[in-house]
This record gives sequence, C-alpha cells and structure tokens, in this order.
Amino acid sequence: MKSTSYVLLLKEYEDSQSVIYRFGPNEKVMGKIKLNKLTRKVSELEIIPDPYTPFKFYFDRAAQRLAVCLVREGGKFPERTAFES
Repeated sequence: MKSTSYVLLLKEYEDSQSVIYRFGPNEKVMGKIKLNKLTRKVSELEIIPDPYTPFKFYFDRAAQRLAVCLVREGGKFPERTAFES
C-alpha cells in the first residue's frame, strides 16, 4: 500500500520580489515558507509546531510546489494550493 503525502499551502503575502505561504498538513498545524522570486531561494520563516513531524517533511514538499508555480506555471501563485503525491 502506497502512502500519500499532502501539504496545504495558503498564501499570506505576495509582491514582485517574494511570496509567503503558510503550509502544513491542515489549517490548524502550519509553518511559514517564503520564496524569493528573483533568487529562487526558498526559506522557512516558521517551523511547523509538531514534534511528531519528520524534520523538513512538509517544508520540502511546500518548496517543491512553489517551484512548480514559479517555473511551470509562469509565476502564478494561487491563494490556496496543495502538494499531493
């Protein structure tokens, strides 16, 4: 049986240089991630407050989703999106 991973992303802020999303397994447990559109660098602003979450598990998937928005979707960042695998 294949396990699935799901990461919810909710946009908090966006300007010409960066975009910030809250991210996590659901709306109650969320960290914060920022993508610099110019350097394409992703940084974690707030870690997810869950001691049972593997380190960087949600962050890596959220970063992957933002990269898809930036590159494949032409820099369009929706208000709400998700990573599913």
